[in-house]
Amino acid sequence: MLTLTTLKSPKGAHKNIKRIGRGQGSGQGTQAGKGHKGQKARNGGGTRIGFEGGQMPLYRRLPKVGFSNAPFKVDYAVVNLEKLAVKFGTEVVSRETLIDKGFLAGINKSLPIKILAKGEFNKSLTFKGIEKFSAKALELIKKAGGKVENA
Repeated sequence: MLTLTTLKSPKGAHKNIKRIGRGQGSGQGTQAGKGHKGQKARNGGGTRIGFEGGQMPLYRRLPKVGFSNAPFKVDYAVVNLEKLAVKFGTEVVSRETLIDKGFLAGINKSLPIKILAKGEFNKSLTFKGIEKFSAKALELIKKAGGKVENA
């Protein structure tokens, strides 16, 4: 029978904590594992990442050159024609239909859309309000008898 007096935690569930700075007998007395004096031995001591003891850190010594276009980059939600051919019959391909069929989710719902020409494609679909197409994708759409409308 299980009573409060017979309760036991499973083996390995409880580990004794290391009590630092509680006298010589504990094995972690005197400096308590912090060595002798110095910045890292002090209360609240330590340095930030990249700190070099007051010397000018490397990331400030090296020259900053070049231009990064990252802040101005436009990200697109990419959709392949191969996958469109599987899920679409003859209806119009737009942002709303792509979301309904599960092509766009999360942040991609609000990003501009780009259609790429990966795989086989032979359905005559009408694309409405799609921002960008690869050159090969446009070629395959026209070849299959599809239309691209920007409205």
